[in-house]
Amino acid sequence: MPEFFLELFSEEIPARMQAAAAEQLQRIVERAFGSLRPRAGKIWFAPRRIAYRAEIDAALSSDAGTAAIRGPRVGALPAAIEGFLRKHRVTADALEREGEFFVLRPTIGNRPARAIIPEVLPSVVSKLPWPKSMRWGESGDFAWVRPLRRITCLLDGEVVPITIGPVTASDESEGHRFMAPGTFRVTSAAQWESELERRYVVADAAKRRAKIEAGLRAEAASRGLTLVEDAALLDEVAGLVEFPVPLIGRIEPRHMALPPEVRELSMRVNQRYFATRDSSGNPAPYFAFVANIEANDGGATIVAGNERVLRARLADAEHFWNLDRKHSLSDYLPKLKSVTFHARLGTQFDRAERIATLAREIAAALGYDSVADQAERAGRLCKADLVTGMVGEFPELQGIMGGYYADDPAVGAAIRTHYQPKGPSDEVSRGIIPCAVALADKLDTLREFFRIGEKPTGSGDPYALRRAALGVIRIILENRLTLKLNLLLENTELFDFILDRLRVKLRSEGRRFDILNAVFEAAPDDDLLRIMKRADDLGNFLATDNGANLVVAYRRAANILRIEDAKDGPHIGEIEPLSLIADEEIAFRNKLDDIIKSVKIFLSTDQFGAALGELTTLREPVDAFFEHVTVNADDPALRRNRLRLLARLRDVMHQIADFSKLEG
Repeated sequence: MPEFFLELFSEEIPARMQAAAAEQLQRIVERAFGSLRPRAGKIWFAPRRIAYRAEIDAALSSDAGTAAIRGPRVGALPAAIEGFLRKHRVTADALEREGEFFVLRPTIGNRPARAIIPEVLPSVVSKLPWPKSMRWGESGDFAWVRPLRRITCLLDGEVVPITIGPVTASDESEGHRFMAPGTFRVTSAAQWESELERRYVVADAAKRRAKIEAGLRAEAASRGLTLVEDAALLDEVAGLVEFPVPLIGRIEPRHMALPPEVRELSMRVNQRYFATRDSSGNPAPYFAFVANIEANDGGATIVAGNERVLRARLADAEHFWNLDRKHSLSDYLPKLKSVTFHARLGTQFDRAERIATLAREIAAALGYDSVADQAERAGRLCKADLVTGMVGEFPELQGIMGGYYADDPAVGAAIRTHYQPKGPSDEVSRGIIPCAVALADKLDTLREFFRIGEKPTGSGDPYALRRAALGVIRIILENRLTLKLNLLLENTELFDFILDRLRVKLRSEGRRFDILNAVFEAAPDDDLLRIMKRADDLGNFLATDNGANLVVAYRRAANILRIEDAKDGPHIGEIEPLSLIADEEIAFRNKLDDIIKSVKIFLSTDQFGAALGELTTLREPVDAFFEHVTVNADDPALRRNRLRLLARLRDVMHQIADFSKLEG
């Protein structure tokens, strides 16, 4: 089938916008080309170009299915209607009435794709959405992300004459700006990509990224180094260079005294450099980077220039490092009084005081009164680094710098990790003091915003309260902390919110949240660790043959009771021994009596798994009962007694979990 190929060549497109723009280009072109039935579509994106190719039905195509165009409202001024007719070059009899508006349904017959493309393509491509765009050209009325320099638009190797903004399509493109200046002729997508490689441009983003990663690793390995993993930086650098050339530079020894987080953040944010490690895994005095040109001197001049720039950057960081350490971390606390946390929740100083109090309470609630003072101090100081020079320069280092500036290592460790986890894959705080402070930080956020009514909605969560709740859950469960949350939350609704986040977490992990519901419904609890332990035990029980079959029996009993209770009212009361006549119902009653006593003991001593184990002994007597005993006997006394037996089975199982909440 004929190949359609489009390249939009411009000044440098920001790296973060390239992939989305190429995907949008494919989407809007394929939507516009619906009648041409595009297939086998492919996109490319690089710093100065985005491109798309597809196979289309080019011989005879129809755009008769084009969507209706809405016109003026019925009853509009004649001038408005006449203007609409002139614009679309039709007469009034082409209009149809649809509701309150006139609509025009294009009825263009079968025409060659070469005639359709110039009509539909310029308008959709010129409206390609960009996060930010600029107006340029002599008229200044065309907006695009950067000045558009060339358009290559081909159908089966021949130019399709389209014009977008001030640029008209041709069959020419360009290679590397410096290493292969000038134009070349394009005949197909494959020839274009091959010719670009020859002209020092790797057009395929995935191939370019892989080449960067392999090259950087090889350069590092040649010096006995390893590269620090940074997938996001790799993606960004792949959007900054057309022909990647990996290089290694040195870091001055004096700058190795800076905290590695400071040094590496400055390198990554300011210069897009990669950090390295030595054979022992320690920070190495080298940085890796990617040039966009293959220099005649092997890159020596480029390396020297980048080393010079890095020295200046790290000297700035060194200045803040030395300046901040002239004061103790507690000296920065008064400055927090001038930093607003939220207009209705006070300053960061107010917040730090709340976190300090809460951290002490949490440490004590966990049974560690011995470290309550340190937890309180860490909570009070955890926001102090917000007003330091280093965090002012690099906000990403908040918490980390407080960890370095604290005079007590235990307090510093708690401050360093109190923002964690920041995401679902982030590590959680470890240790009692760090956990106490991290929990206090998140619980304070939840308590205060719920108190003023700022709760998440279906459309938004501006204060990241869902993330805070998930952080609380992960810290508690992954550290196996026994903690009564309601004593700290002071808000039942807030605990329900946290429990709902736990359900969402389980669902996202492919686990059964209905089991959690069954456990919680039977015994409401605010100890997340105990809730999850019980849910895990119940899940394991249900995975056994005895457990699965007992649930079947439970459902059978519950269904019978639901029907019969509707007729007679609830079947509660003592079982009449004289009305037990079948061996199977007598054995069933005796086993139930034993189970009720032992389950009560096990649940009172928090032996949930043992209580479930007791239920497994019901399997045989329950099966025998249903096989040999008619529940709805003709004798009212027999029927009542047997229904009470089923009610007792249901009730003893409900003491452990509400099995009616289980799905399937």
